Amino acid sequence: MSLNSKTKTVCLLGHPVKHSFSPIMHNYLFEKYNINNIYVCFDVEPTKLKESVYGIKALGMKGLNVTIPHKVEIMEYLDYIDENAKLIGAVNTIKNNEGNLEGYNTDGRGFVKSIINQNYILENKRVMILGSGGACRSIAIELCLNNIKSIEIRNRSIEKAQTIIETIDKNFKVKGICSSEEVGQTDLDNIDIIINTTPIGMENNDCPINKNLRINNNVLVCDIVYNPHNTEFINWAMQQNIKVIYGIDMLINQGLEAFYIWTGINPTIKDEEEIKKLYSEYIK
Repeated sequence: MSLNSKTKTVCLLGHPVKHSFSPIMHNYLFEKYNINNIYVCFDVEPTKLKESVYGIKALGMKGLNVTIPHKVEIMEYLDYIDENAKLIGAVNTIKNNEGNLEGYNTDGRGFVKSIINQNYILENKRVMILGSGGACRSIAIELCLNNIKSIEIRNRSIEKAQTIIETIDKNFKVKGICSSEEVGQTDLDNIDIIINTTPIGMENNDCPINKNLRINNNVLVCDIVYNPHNTEFINWAMQQNIKVIYGIDMLINQGLEAFYIWTGINPTIKDEEEIKKLYSEYIK
């Protein structure tokens, strides 16, 4: 498909965005389904977010994805927010519907689909989430919708974590707690799933927990960071023969949901497989 005067733009807003695989994924889908769109990335600092959103309308962009650190703050500038996104309190996908910006959240659904695809049963599981940003909010709410037993959020800033737990307490019969303490051995002995939703590991070899800790082999370890593919958090789990869920699985699943919102087209399982092949080339 050739770019021309009728080509419309779909973009990613975040800070940073240089690691993003999203342009490869969505441009593949646009070309396959003969949609005259192009997907690009914009690195937007928080102080420029308002102007950037107004630019989406002014330039007639078809839609966008939103990533760290804008998923919560961007809601202030939207014309409509989906009920699920309101409950989550964060938006990662926006559709420009004839000048009205509509906010949705596909992160949690994408993450949960990644787990369910592995035939893992979420009901009555005890979950710990590291971080308290927009991705944490989305994942936490979606997990509660899937009848987990309890959820604990660990973050240095306790205020954001408390806000998420308050939402859970108000809307679900799920035990929710939060803490600013570092994860210890006792913590790992009393959970079924641990999820890293922080950007730690994205640009360095850091790990969000102490790598000397040991973990029960029945615990599922998940990282939403997808570049690098094997983060230090994932490596820590694999060295102990623990089952893991990679960040790329969530990225692809939430991206396919976003593509549907923009176009009304449901990608196929074959599309998902082809995108994973593209990702394998991307990370080499």
